[in-house]
Amino acid sequence: MTPGERNLRIVVAARPEGLPRPADFAAEEGPVPQPGDGEVLVRCLWLSVDPYMRGLLDGVYPSIPPPAIGDVMFGGAVGRVVASNHPDLAPGDVAEGYLGWQRFAVAPGSALRRVDPALAPISTALGVLGMPGMTAYFGMTEVGAPSAGETVVVSAAAGAVGSAAGQIARIAGARVIGIAGGKAKARHVVEDLGFAACIDYRAEPDLLAALQRRCPGRIDLYFDNVGGTTWDAVTGWMNTDCRIVLCGQISEYNDRSPSLGPRRLKEFEVRRARQQGFRVLDYRARYPEGIARMAAWVGNGALRYRETVVAGIRRAPEAFIALLQGGNIGKMLVRVDEDEREEGGKR
Repeated sequence: MTPGERNLRIVVAARPEGLPRPADFAAEEGPVPQPGDGEVLVRCLWLSVDPYMRGLLDGVYPSIPPPAIGDVMFGGAVGRVVASNHPDLAPGDVAEGYLGWQRFAVAPGSALRRVDPALAPISTALGVLGMPGMTAYFGMTEVGAPSAGETVVVSAAAGAVGSAAGQIARIAGARVIGIAGGKAKARHVVEDLGFAACIDYRAEPDLLAALQRRCPGRIDLYFDNVGGTTWDAVTGWMNTDCRIVLCGQISEYNDRSPSLGPRRLKEFEVRRARQQGFRVLDYRARYPEGIARMAAWVGNGALRYRETVVAGIRRAPEAFIALLQGGNIGKMLVRVDEDEREEGGKR
């Protein structure tokens, strides 16, 4: 940290109505905070941008209060420890946690996870080797439990969670069909990630018919990241004993009133299907297990990842709005400093 350096924070300026706007956020400068007993000061290098943040602003998560007007925007970040009053972290260590959208953050050392920079680029601590990767890992392996020969469908297949979830099912021997928006995303899912096929929902006026063509034996497992009409189409083509993993509902996050439902319940009765939601934070104590497995797959090339990087902390709201409109492939990240040397990328 250089003498006289100031903190820069992105704060909530207004409660969004529908799709967030740049005016719903503001940049504020202030002094660098100082750590107290048991606390750590971190210089954030990468900020996480995730779909759940939209629901957070509306207060939909009982365990996480929404940021008040004027509060720093809640979110994950990874950076280097500048000063520490906690025995498990020392200056120079890389740490990850819910530090918010700011250049400097203070947090209890017990709430931070030390990151091994030799394992992979540190940006992955917010992506494939972080919360999104753990969402995919535990959601697919524990809740979905795919088997060899099954047909698995994954929506938002080019996103941070969907891309990893589909590859995990492929590694398990399943035939994986993705659903994504746009030719570039569909091509990435097949050519780079190894899915058997990917449906571009923007080019398919009848998504159910497209699923029937690509899944002639029906669908055994659906990893749902979007909800809405995609859920409708998938549940119209379920196999007997189909499982649905309810991970996200991004198609509805900006809606001001909930959609009507549930729908297609007769299909669940006839097919003896089930759907189950889960929260990745329930698996927080098991993150080391999941990260070790995912890191091994990344290291041997069995699992690939992509990052979409926006440079500059002031552009974090822009990145968030783009994410909610599907403007990313893989994990959406903000590099705090435009000239930061530690790069993300793809593998």
